[in-house]
Amino acid sequence: MIDYQLEPDLSVDEYHEILVRSGLAERRPADDREKLSKMIGNADIVLTARSAGKLVGISRCMTDFAHATYLADLAVDRDFQKQGIGRELIARSHEAAGKHTILLLLAAPAAASYYPHVGLEKHDSCWIIPRS
Repeated sequence: MIDYQLEPDLSVDEYHEILVRSGLAERRPADDREKLSKMIGNADIVLTARSAGKLVGISRCMTDFAHATYLADLAVDRDFQKQGIGRELIARSHEAAGKHTILLLLAAPAAASYYPHVGLEKHDSCWIIPRS
């Protein structure tokens, strides 16, 4: 049984732990507590998945609730992957932002094959300015 809920006050410690247990810490500033605190504290949507109280998944989004929603983090504990948790986190995050918004994300190369599987469409016209 997985319990999904909005947790805007999720602790930095739990955020860090799920990044590590999911493997997403490899692509996040996991050793910089100040950055992690800003990342979780400034998100508009923090949706969690818990099993018997243990955090097993998270979706972290920024949105204007009117037009666009950026899914910045989708992380599921490796021991809980392939159970539909990621798909449910995406769906519930989009619902929380408003289905009338476009949901956008940048996939890590290793995760790119996952997103079509859960219903996202590839879009070829994305440009970025890398971090300095």
